Amino acid sequence: MTELMHILNRGVDKRKIFMDKQDHLRFIHDLYEFNDVNNIYNTRHHIHQLNNPNAKKQLKPRQKIVDILAFCLMPNHYHLLLSPRIEKAVTLFMKKIGTGYANYFNQKYKRSGTLFEGRYKSILITDEKHFIHLPYYIHLNPLDLCSPEWRERIIPEPEKSIEFLENYRWSSHLDYIGKKNFPSVTNRNLLIEYFNGSERYKKSIHEWIINMKNNFNLIKQVTLE
Repeated sequence: MTELMHILNRGVDKRKIFMDKQDHLRFIHDLYEFNDVNNIYNTRHHIHQLNNPNAKKQLKPRQKIVDILAFCLMPNHYHLLLSPRIEKAVTLFMKKIGTGYANYFNQKYKRSGTLFEGRYKSILITDEKHFIHLPYYIHLNPLDLCSPEWRERIIPEPEKSIEFLENYRWSSHLDYIGKKNFPSVTNRNLLIEYFNGSERYKKSIHEWIINMKNNFNLIKQVTLE
């Protein structure tokens, strides 16, 4: 099985780290932009270069640090499912993400100091059942906002919860069910192949919700909550 890491980090004192739409978009932009072995010192300058036909020839080709298989942003934390492509990939990628986004956030909101509660939490996925079920768990996190009972393995209105998830932009769930949202951020080939396509994945997450109690028991060691 491909080496996979489940990553979680949250705001210091459980504070919000995404205050508005721009913050969400910036972090998702960083997931793409900083996933490059080549250093990027000035993001705006880099974007300007990408929009300049003459400058494009001078840019080094992207060399991904990790494959991002899945992600989900919540108001005060985020989840990532990563597969390393180089040595010490996760450490390098998370340092770039953490530093880059914290600098942006502190500058925007005129604050200083630590944004995240500490070093990100991580766990290596070694069991196939964890690999199968963890992407569902990551993509179900937004239910905290509409049906928090799901943490108790209860979803009173499954159809409404599914509809909510299909309208929540800040995760890779939409791309997995075939709705283009942020397709360039994630590498979905492995999971889509494993789940036999987007339609099957969509049906499977419905089934996961219905059998939530049993499914939670299978992955409780790797949820990092």
